[in-house]
Amino acid sequence: MKSFSVSARDRDCKQGLPRNAPPPSLGVGDRIGEGDSELVLDILPPELAESAFENMRKEVAWNVMHHQGGEVPRLVAVEGEVAADGSFPIYRHPADKSPALRPFSPTVSLIREHVQKVLDDPVNHVLIQHYRSGADYISEHSDKTIDVVRGSKVVNVSLGAQRVMTLRLKRDGVQNAGESGAPRPSQKIPLPHNSMFVLGLNTNMKWLHAINHDKRPIHLKSPEETFMNGERISLTFRHIGTFLSRDESCIYGQGATGKTCDAARPVVHGTEEAAKLLQAFGKENQQSDFDWEGAYGDGFDVLHFTPRDT
Repeated sequence: MKSFSVSARDRDCKQGLPRNAPPPSLGVGDRIGEGDSELVLDILPPELAESAFENMRKEVAWNVMHHQGGEVPRLVAVEGEVAADGSFPIYRHPADKSPALRPFSPTVSLIREHVQKVLDDPVNHVLIQHYRSGADYISEHSDKTIDVVRGSKVVNVSLGAQRVMTLRLKRDGVQNAGESGAPRPSQKIPLPHNSMFVLGLNTNMKWLHAINHDKRPIHLKSPEETFMNGERISLTFRHIGTFLSRDESCIYGQGATGKTCDAARPVVHGTEEAAKLLQAFGKENQQSDFDWEGAYGDGFDVLHFTPRDT
C-alpha cells in the first residue's frame, strides 16, 4: 500500500484522480501516520474480551466531564497506579476539571497486564471513555504530552462497537498550505472490538486524530458497528511521569517545576499559569515541529483550568 504523503496526493491529482478522494482505510501492517503507529488485533484473550465490556459498566466510576463550560459528548473515568505513599500519576489536558483518579479496577487491571505484555513497556494511567452511541465523539486533537514519559507510546484499547479513528496531517505540515484548498492528507483506521491502536509520539506530533460523529441509521451499519448496541468503551493507557501527592496539594515529576519527589511544589490554582499551559497545549495541537522543551521543559504546577470553588 502506498504512503499518502503530500507528494503522492499531488501525483494522484496529476493523474486525473479526484483531489478530494476519500482517505485510505488502513489496518494491520499498513503504514499509519509517521510509521511509528500500528493496529493490533485480538489484544485480549477471548474470555476477557467477552466479559470486559459489561464488567467495566459496573466497576468503573463513570463521570460527566466539562470543557469550556460544556459537557463533553461521552462519559469518562480516570484510573491509575497509586503508590504506597498515596501519590499517583496525573495527565493534564484541556478540560475544566478532570475526574478524580481511582486505583485500577479489577477488569481494567487485567486489560493493563495484557497491554504491557504486548507493548513491552509500563503504563501507569488510563483515561476510560464510554461512547454511548454514534452521536458521541471526540474532536481532532494531538495528545498533550507534558506529562507523558518522553519516548513512550500512547495506546488505545477498543471494546464494543467498531468506530473509526481519523488521522489528518496538521495544516503547517502540508506543502503550499497557503494556497486555498490545499489538501491535507488523512487516513481512516477502523478500530474493531478487542483491538489496540498504538499511537507513536512522532505521529502525535505531526497528525491530529479524532473519533467523528457516526449518525448513520442502523441499517447502513455493519454488524461490527452495531455490536453492543453501538456502544464503545475505549481505554487510553499512558506512561505518565508527573505525580500528585495523596492530598493533591503538591506536584512533581517530568511536567512540574520540581522534577523529583523531594522537590515537589504546591499545586497552583490561579488562572495565570493555567492560561500559559493552555496556550502551550494550543501550540502542540497546531505545530508539527512542536518544541517540547521550549513549551513544557520548565514545568507547570497548575492542575485545574478553571478556578476552584472556595
